[in-house]
Amino acid sequence: MTEWWRGGVIYQVYPRSFQDSNGDGVGDLPGILDRLDHIASLGVDCIWLSPITQSPQADMGYDVSDYMQVDPLFGSLQDFDQLMERAHALGLKVIMDQVVSHTSDQHPWFRESCFSRDNSKADWYVWADAKPDGSPPNNWLSVFGGSAWEWHTARKQYYLHNFLTSQPDLNFHNPAVQEAVLEVMRFWLDRGLDGFRLDTVNYYFHDAQLRSNPPLKSLKGKPAVNPYDMQSHKFSKSQPENVTWLKRVRKMMDAYPGATTVGEVGDDERGLELMKQYTSGKDLLHMCYSFDFLGPKFSAEHFRSKVARFFSEDETGWPCWSFSNHDVIRPMTRWASFSASPADLSRQAAALVMTIKGSVGLYQGEELGLPEADILFEELTDPRGMRFWPEDKGRDGCRTPMPWQANLPYAGFSTTTPWLPVKPAHLALSVDAQNADPESSLNFFRKFIAWRKSHPALLTGSIDFFKTDEPVLAFRRSAGNKDLICVFNLSAEELVVTLSKTETTLEPVSHNANLEGKALTLGPNGFAIVEAPAGEGKVRYRAG
Repeated sequence: MTEWWRGGVIYQVYPRSFQDSNGDGVGDLPGILDRLDHIASLGVDCIWLSPITQSPQADMGYDVSDYMQVDPLFGSLQDFDQLMERAHALGLKVIMDQVVSHTSDQHPWFRESCFSRDNSKADWYVWADAKPDGSPPNNWLSVFGGSAWEWHTARKQYYLHNFLTSQPDLNFHNPAVQEAVLEVMRFWLDRGLDGFRLDTVNYYFHDAQLRSNPPLKSLKGKPAVNPYDMQSHKFSKSQPENVTWLKRVRKMMDAYPGATTVGEVGDDERGLELMKQYTSGKDLLHMCYSFDFLGPKFSAEHFRSKVARFFSEDETGWPCWSFSNHDVIRPMTRWASFSASPADLSRQAAALVMTIKGSVGLYQGEELGLPEADILFEELTDPRGMRFWPEDKGRDGCRTPMPWQANLPYAGFSTTTPWLPVKPAHLALSVDAQNADPESSLNFFRKFIAWRKSHPALLTGSIDFFKTDEPVLAFRRSAGNKDLICVFNLSAEELVVTLSKTETTLEPVSHNANLEGKALTLGPNGFAIVEAPAGEGKVRYRAG
């Protein structure tokens, strides 16, 4: 069985916002089925479905009340089976979110666990006594604000919740919990699923001694909007026991040929380190991603240092790089200051994430070059945004519906008012309009993904960076007897780069680039890709 995931392109679908098939304003599985041809037309390898399992939807499905049922909001298990069958017929793999670091407080496991201290699931969650003064067991904080501990009257104890109070954390120190989670995974794999995106993969274990977290050494001169960002989360997550557990997950996954795992690492201090740790060797996760490329930094040094560090020392680990997902401001907005044209930035971001070494995660709407939607406070649904507005507007701005047809109400997403609004800026970038424009961002994505598949160096080849000044990022991808040299101008200004060879020609996916002899002129957010014999060709750029 080939490792289809290594160097593959994974397209994330946020089901609430992809396509509404029944007119309730919320996307669903039959809607995704109706739009599968669009995904297949991109040339991607796999679909990642954000949560579809049964949930009270307090955190948009990341609070699961039944792991083995599709939430009626999205359809049924039969709808899931039809989606799987059609996706596989189109040559698409399908993975789905597996949210098992915590459950909903409506899950039967928690309802039993919280009833008393001596029931069969009493130790399935993280319970702790209050301090003598009644305060929580330690200083751990919730990602969504406030203490990570909530008092429960029936048990007369606190329970841990790293996120909402309605999302109690499972106790992975309990072997019975591990077995139950593996059973859940097998249920979906037996149904034909191709793997999982493991939510908050470094949150499974907590420090068994419940030691308090130390303060973060430096806020880098910025006041924290969220107190969570003032702690170094040394004891509340990213514990060493996690590695042993992930080996159990991989062993189970290996019984399903071709099935894969993508872990989400949420750790600002150790993200890259944990990505490597969790994927090194053949007995851990297949891939991980962190938030290193999902923030505001946009510089040659930033991209170069992260990729080079990941592949230093050994190359047994494997990353899945993403510039966009359902948790962060869309890159067209957060990187806008580095570009004179959103269209140029869209193409450059696509080319960059698909030429650095690793697998690729794309988020719905990224192929359209969608900016962050400007959401009003009264339109918010995200609990994080409601808590920290306006300094942190939450995640709704990247979760708005896909704009399919500009001339239809709600852009063809629904026949009724959607759960989040479709904004005018998105209508102008609709799928139908871009389909009709050969020079659109959408058609560039299709062209680039198809071109990429014909170059093994970009799928699994090595990567070596050239020493160039800002704002030029340049590297070599190598496989066999041919190299690809990739050069990016990460700025809104034109500049000239020197190549060491004159007989090279630009690959057709290059953009805002002109090569005359050894002089490579890159316009704003321009990039060039040239083919060279193995080991030959260099790039020089010195600012000023």
